[in-house]
Amino acid sequence: MPKGFYRTGDRAMDEEKEVYEKLLKCFESVKKKIDFKPEVALILGSGLGDFASEIKVEATLDYEEIEGFPKSTVEGHAGRYVFGYIGEVSVVCMQGRVHYYEGYPISDVVLPVRLMKMMGAKVLFLTNAAGGIGQGFKAGDFMLITGQISSFVPSPLIGKNIEELGTRFPDMSHIYDEDLQKIVKKAAMDNDISLKQGVYLQMTGPQYESPEEVAMCRILGAHAVGMSTACEAIAAKHMGMKIVGISNITNLAAGITPDPLSHKEVQENSEKTKPYFKKLVYNSILQIGDYLKK
Repeated sequence: MPKGFYRTGDRAMDEEKEVYEKLLKCFESVKKKIDFKPEVALILGSGLGDFASEIKVEATLDYEEIEGFPKSTVEGHAGRYVFGYIGEVSVVCMQGRVHYYEGYPISDVVLPVRLMKMMGAKVLFLTNAAGGIGQGFKAGDFMLITGQISSFVPSPLIGKNIEELGTRFPDMSHIYDEDLQKIVKKAAMDNDISLKQGVYLQMTGPQYESPEEVAMCRILGAHAVGMSTACEAIAAKHMGMKIVGISNITNLAAGITPDPLSHKEVQENSEKTKPYFKKLVYNSILQIGDYLKK
Protein backbone atom coordinates (compact mmCIF):
# COMPACT_ATOMS: atom_id res chain seq x y z
CA MET A 1 0.00 0.00 0.00
CA PRO A 2 1.43 3.44 -0.90
CA LYS A 3 2.84 5.44 1.97
CA GLY A 4 0.42 7.86 3.58
CA PHE A 5 -2.79 6.05 2.61
CA TYR A 6 -5.52 5.40 5.17
CA ARG A 7 -5.57 1.93 6.70
CA THR A 8 -8.44 0.05 8.27
CA GLY A 9 -9.05 -2.95 10.49
CA ASP A 10 -6.49 -5.28 12.01
CA ARG A 11 -3.75 -4.19 9.59
CA ALA A 12 -3.99 -0.61 10.85
CA MET A 13 -3.75 -1.80 14.46
CA ASP A 14 -0.71 -3.93 13.62
CA GLU A 15 1.02 -1.05 11.87
CA GLU A 16 0.51 1.37 14.76
CA LYS A 17 1.82 -1.28 17.15
CA GLU A 18 4.89 -1.60 14.94
CA VAL A 19 5.36 2.20 14.96
CA TYR A 20 5.31 2.34 18.77
CA GLU A 21 7.52 -0.72 19.19
CA LYS A 22 10.04 0.78 16.76
CA LEU A 23 10.03 4.02 18.78
CA LEU A 24 10.60 2.12 22.02
CA LYS A 25 13.43 0.14 20.44
CA CYS A 26 15.11 3.41 19.38
CA PHE A 27 14.65 4.82 22.89
CA GLU A 28 16.19 1.75 24.51
CA SER A 29 19.08 1.94 22.04
CA VAL A 30 19.74 5.59 22.97
CA LYS A 31 19.51 4.91 26.72
CA LYS A 32 22.20 2.23 26.46
CA LYS A 33 24.60 4.76 24.96
CA ILE A 34 23.61 8.18 26.38
CA ASP A 35 22.65 9.17 29.93
CA PHE A 36 21.34 12.70 29.38
CA LYS A 37 17.98 14.41 29.96
CA PRO A 38 17.40 17.44 27.72
CA GLU A 39 14.96 20.24 28.46
CA VAL A 40 14.92 21.62 24.92
CA ALA A 41 14.96 19.69 21.65
CA LEU A 42 16.32 21.63 18.68
CA ILE A 43 16.07 20.64 15.02
CA LEU A 44 18.73 22.37 12.94
CA GLY A 45 17.51 23.23 9.46
CA SER A 46 19.56 23.66 6.30
CA GLY A 47 22.55 25.91 6.87
CA LEU A 48 22.35 25.79 10.66
CA GLY A 49 24.05 22.42 11.16
CA ASP A 50 27.21 23.88 12.68
CA PHE A 51 25.18 25.55 15.44
CA ALA A 52 26.37 22.58 17.49
CA SER A 53 29.69 24.44 17.81
CA GLU A 54 27.86 26.92 20.07
CA ILE A 55 26.97 24.15 22.51
CA LYS A 56 28.98 22.82 25.41
CA VAL A 57 28.87 19.29 24.05
CA GLU A 58 28.50 16.39 26.46
CA ALA A 59 27.96 13.61 23.91
CA THR A 60 27.08 12.89 20.29
CA LEU A 61 25.23 9.95 18.76
CA ASP A 62 25.12 9.17 15.04
CA TYR A 63 21.68 8.18 13.78
CA GLU A 64 23.10 4.97 12.35
CA GLU A 65 24.08 3.90 15.87
CA ILE A 66 20.40 3.91 16.91
CA GLU A 67 18.68 0.65 16.08
CA GLY A 68 15.88 1.20 13.57
CA PHE A 69 16.41 4.96 13.27
CA PRO A 70 15.74 6.53 9.84
CA LYS A 71 18.79 8.13 8.24
CA SER A 72 18.89 11.58 6.67
CA THR A 73 20.05 11.43 3.05
CA VAL A 74 20.23 15.17 2.37
CA GLU A 75 23.65 16.51 1.39
CA GLY A 76 25.15 18.66 4.12
CA HIS A 77 23.17 17.09 6.96
CA ALA A 78 25.50 15.45 9.50
CA GLY A 79 22.97 12.88 10.66
CA ARG A 80 23.47 12.83 14.43
CA TYR A 81 22.14 13.93 17.80
CA VAL A 82 24.25 16.37 19.81
CA PHE A 83 23.71 16.52 23.58
CA GLY A 84 24.95 19.37 25.73
CA TYR A 85 24.28 22.78 27.24
CA ILE A 86 23.50 26.29 26.05
CA GLY A 87 24.32 28.24 29.18
CA GLU A 88 22.64 26.11 31.84
CA VAL A 89 19.93 24.81 29.50
CA SER A 90 20.24 21.12 28.64
CA VAL A 91 19.57 20.53 24.94
CA VAL A 92 19.50 17.81 22.35
CA CYS A 93 20.09 18.95 18.76
CA MET A 94 19.31 17.15 15.55
CA GLN A 95 22.02 17.81 12.99
CA GLY A 96 20.01 16.75 9.98
CA ARG A 97 16.30 15.92 9.94
CA VAL A 98 14.40 13.24 8.06
CA HIS A 99 12.12 14.47 5.25
CA TYR A 100 9.00 12.89 3.79
CA TYR A 101 10.42 13.33 0.27
CA GLU A 102 13.26 10.94 1.11
CA GLY A 103 10.74 8.12 0.81
CA TYR A 104 10.15 7.36 4.47
CA PRO A 105 6.66 6.81 5.90
CA ILE A 106 5.43 9.81 7.84
CA SER A 107 5.77 7.84 11.10
CA ASP A 108 9.53 7.62 10.46
CA VAL A 109 9.73 11.32 9.62
CA VAL A 110 8.39 12.25 13.08
CA LEU A 111 10.10 9.42 14.99
CA PRO A 112 13.11 11.63 15.90
CA VAL A 113 10.80 14.24 17.48
CA ARG A 114 8.89 11.63 19.44
CA LEU A 115 12.18 10.14 20.57
CA MET A 116 13.44 13.50 21.89
CA LYS A 117 10.24 13.91 23.88
CA MET A 118 10.79 10.46 25.39
CA MET A 119 14.32 11.56 26.31
CA GLY A 120 12.71 14.26 28.47
CA ALA A 121 12.50 17.36 26.26
CA LYS A 122 9.63 19.71 27.13
CA VAL A 123 10.17 22.23 24.32
CA LEU A 124 10.65 21.62 20.61
CA PHE A 125 12.53 24.40 18.81
CA LEU A 126 12.07 24.01 15.05
CA THR A 127 14.22 25.74 12.43
CA ASN A 128 14.13 25.44 8.67
CA ALA A 129 15.09 27.02 5.38
CA ALA A 130 12.01 28.23 3.52
CA GLY A 131 10.85 30.06 0.45
CA GLY A 132 9.36 33.46 1.17
CA ILE A 133 5.95 34.30 -0.29
CA GLY A 134 4.77 36.94 2.18
CA GLN A 135 4.36 40.52 1.04
CA GLY A 136 7.68 42.32 1.50
CA PHE A 137 9.65 39.15 2.30
CA LYS A 138 13.16 38.85 0.89
CA ALA A 139 16.00 36.35 1.00
CA GLY A 140 17.86 36.73 4.30
CA ASP A 141 14.79 37.41 6.42
CA PHE A 142 13.88 35.42 9.53
CA MET A 143 10.25 34.52 10.16
CA LEU A 144 8.81 33.55 13.52
CA ILE A 145 6.27 30.81 12.80
CA THR A 146 2.92 31.78 14.29
CA GLY A 147 0.85 29.09 12.61
CA GLN A 148 1.03 26.37 10.00
CA ILE A 149 -0.76 24.57 7.17
CA SER A 150 0.02 20.86 6.91
CA SER A 151 -2.78 19.69 4.60
CA PHE A 152 -0.42 18.69 1.79
CA VAL A 153 1.41 15.95 3.69
CA PRO A 154 -0.14 12.97 5.54
CA SER A 155 -0.84 13.52 9.23
CA PRO A 156 1.52 11.50 11.45
CA LEU A 157 -1.54 10.71 13.59
CA ILE A 158 -3.44 8.78 10.88
CA GLY A 159 -4.25 5.23 11.92
CA LYS A 160 -5.05 3.75 15.31
CA ASN A 161 -4.05 6.23 17.99
CA ILE A 162 -0.98 5.39 20.06
CA GLU A 163 -2.49 6.12 23.46
CA GLU A 164 0.92 6.12 25.14
CA LEU A 165 1.86 9.20 23.09
CA GLY A 166 -1.28 11.32 23.28
CA THR A 167 -5.02 11.71 22.85
CA ARG A 168 -6.94 10.59 19.75
CA PHE A 169 -8.08 14.10 18.76
CA PRO A 170 -5.44 16.62 19.91
CA ASP A 171 -6.31 20.31 19.76
CA MET A 172 -4.25 22.26 17.23
CA SER A 173 -5.59 25.75 17.96
CA HIS A 174 -2.26 26.95 19.34
CA ILE A 175 0.47 24.72 17.91
CA TYR A 176 3.14 27.39 18.36
CA ASP A 177 3.26 28.49 21.99
CA GLU A 178 2.53 32.19 22.46
CA ASP A 179 4.84 32.54 25.49
CA LEU A 180 7.74 31.09 23.52
CA GLN A 181 6.96 33.39 20.60
CA LYS A 182 7.29 36.38 22.95
CA ILE A 183 10.67 35.06 24.09
CA VAL A 184 11.98 34.79 20.52
CA LYS A 185 10.70 38.28 19.67
CA LYS A 186 12.46 39.67 22.75
CA ALA A 187 15.69 37.86 21.84
CA ALA A 188 15.50 39.33 18.34
CA MET A 189 14.93 42.82 19.74
CA ASP A 190 17.72 42.49 22.30
CA ASN A 191 20.16 41.52 19.56
CA ASP A 192 18.92 44.02 16.95
CA ILE A 193 17.81 41.23 14.59
CA SER A 194 14.90 41.92 12.26
CA LEU A 195 12.16 39.30 12.67
CA LYS A 196 9.09 38.88 10.54
CA GLN A 197 6.27 36.54 11.52
CA GLY A 198 3.74 34.46 9.66
CA VAL A 199 2.29 31.12 8.63
CA TYR A 200 4.43 28.23 7.37
CA LEU A 201 3.07 25.76 4.81
CA GLN A 202 4.64 22.34 4.28
CA MET A 203 4.63 20.73 0.83
CA THR A 204 6.02 17.27 0.13
CA GLY A 205 8.93 18.22 -2.16
CA PRO A 206 11.55 17.41 -3.27
CA GLN A 207 10.69 19.58 -6.28
CA TYR A 208 10.34 23.29 -5.61
CA GLU A 209 6.82 24.67 -5.91
CA SER A 210 5.48 25.86 -9.26
CA PRO A 211 4.41 29.50 -9.57
CA GLU A 212 0.80 28.31 -9.57
CA GLU A 213 1.31 26.38 -6.34
CA VAL A 214 2.95 29.42 -4.76
CA ALA A 215 -0.06 31.52 -5.77
CA MET A 216 -2.30 28.90 -4.12
CA CYS A 217 -0.21 29.00 -0.93
CA ARG A 218 -0.61 32.77 -0.79
CA ILE A 219 -4.38 32.48 -1.19
CA LEU A 220 -4.43 29.96 1.67
CA GLY A 221 -2.68 32.48 3.93
CA ALA A 222 0.91 31.19 3.97
CA HIS A 223 3.92 33.49 4.25
CA ALA A 224 6.62 30.85 3.80
CA VAL A 225 6.71 27.42 2.22
CA GLY A 226 9.04 24.47 2.74
CA MET A 227 9.38 20.69 2.92
CA SER A 228 9.50 19.96 6.66
CA THR A 229 8.46 21.18 10.11
CA ALA A 230 4.64 21.07 10.11
CA CYS A 231 4.35 17.29 10.53
CA GLU A 232 7.01 17.42 13.27
CA ALA A 233 5.02 20.09 15.10
CA ILE A 234 1.85 17.97 14.96
CA ALA A 235 3.63 14.95 16.45
CA ALA A 236 5.18 17.11 19.18
CA LYS A 237 1.86 18.79 20.03
CA HIS A 238 0.22 15.36 20.21
CA MET A 239 2.76 14.44 22.89
CA GLY A 240 2.25 17.64 24.88
CA MET A 241 5.41 19.53 23.95
CA LYS A 242 5.61 23.33 23.76
CA ILE A 243 6.68 24.35 20.27
CA VAL A 244 8.42 27.35 18.76
CA GLY A 245 9.78 27.75 15.26
CA ILE A 246 11.82 30.08 13.05
CA SER A 247 12.14 29.97 9.25
CA ASN A 248 15.24 31.27 7.54
CA ILE A 249 13.92 32.77 4.29
CA THR A 250 16.73 31.63 2.00
CA ASN A 251 14.99 32.37 -1.29
CA LEU A 252 11.84 33.85 -2.77
CA ALA A 253 9.45 31.22 -4.10
CA ALA A 254 8.79 30.54 -7.78
CA GLY A 255 6.76 33.21 -9.55
CA ILE A 256 7.98 35.89 -7.15
CA THR A 257 11.56 35.83 -8.41
CA PRO A 258 12.45 35.41 -12.12
CA ASP A 259 15.49 33.29 -11.24
CA PRO A 260 15.38 29.47 -11.22
CA LEU A 261 15.33 27.94 -7.73
CA SER A 262 18.18 25.71 -6.57
CA HIS A 263 19.46 23.99 -3.45
CA LYS A 264 22.77 25.81 -4.03
CA GLU A 265 20.98 29.16 -3.58
CA VAL A 266 19.43 27.90 -0.34
CA GLN A 267 22.84 26.86 0.97
CA GLU A 268 24.54 30.11 -0.09
CA ASN A 269 21.91 32.33 1.51
CA SER A 270 21.89 30.17 4.64
CA GLU A 271 25.63 30.72 4.92
CA LYS A 272 25.22 34.51 4.69
CA THR A 273 22.61 34.72 7.43
CA LYS A 274 24.09 32.01 9.64
CA PRO A 275 25.77 34.28 12.26
CA TYR A 276 22.51 36.13 12.92
CA PHE A 277 20.42 32.97 12.92
CA LYS A 278 22.79 31.31 15.40
CA LYS A 279 22.72 34.35 17.67
CA LEU A 280 18.90 34.46 17.57
CA VAL A 281 18.49 30.77 18.35
CA TYR A 282 21.19 30.77 21.05
CA ASN A 283 19.76 33.75 22.94
CA SER A 284 16.20 32.48 22.55
CA ILE A 285 17.14 29.18 24.17
CA LEU A 286 18.87 30.97 27.05
CA GLN A 287 15.64 32.83 27.75
CA ILE A 288 13.53 29.69 27.28
CA GLY A 289 15.66 28.12 30.00
CA ASP A 290 14.70 30.93 32.38
CA TYR A 291 11.05 30.48 31.37
CA LEU A 292 11.14 26.75 32.15
CA LYS A 293 12.42 27.48 35.67
CA LYS A 294 9.30 29.49 36.55
